[in-house]
Amino acid sequence: MRVENHSVNTGRLDAIIQEFGGKKSNLIAMLQKVQEIYRYLPEEAMIYIGDKIEGLSPATVFGVATFYAQFSLEPKGKFEIKVCDGTACHVRGSMPVLNAIRAKLDMKEGQLTSKNGLFSLETVSCLGACGLAPVVVINDKVYPQMTSDAITIILDTLIQEDER
Repeated sequence: MRVENHSVNTGRLDAIIQEFGGKKSNLIAMLQKVQEIYRYLPEEAMIYIGDKIEGLSPATVFGVATFYAQFSLEPKGKFEIKVCDGTACHVRGSMPVLNAIRAKLDMKEGQLTSKNGLFSLETVSCLGACGLAPVVVINDKVYPQMTSDAITIILDTLIQEDER
């Protein structure tokens, strides 16, 4: 399910290819840069890069993009939420926090991005902050010892800030 349909800017893609010397050995770095711009890897961008770089094909680019978990083929929201569901977080209540996020953002289980495209939500196995459990990370900011009420306040704040 695509939230937005981006048409890729080939000039921008050419600049990325040039930045990394047009070398197939720099494919991962190029894909990271593309994802940074579009918040996912548009199919058109992968085809373009695969056609443009000698020794690559669109199938190879797609294979790399689907192999590494860091890449997304679906648009991500402006706010990327990661809820830890490792053992410590789970035992200390990460599921009620996850359910509060889904309820607040009107997201069903398995839905990756909110309908308005503002939020992406995923559960992760471990964020390496077990002593702070349950932990939520939003755009690389760690929120420790989360509760359902606290996460709702945080989301309300992010929504208000985005409306400004």
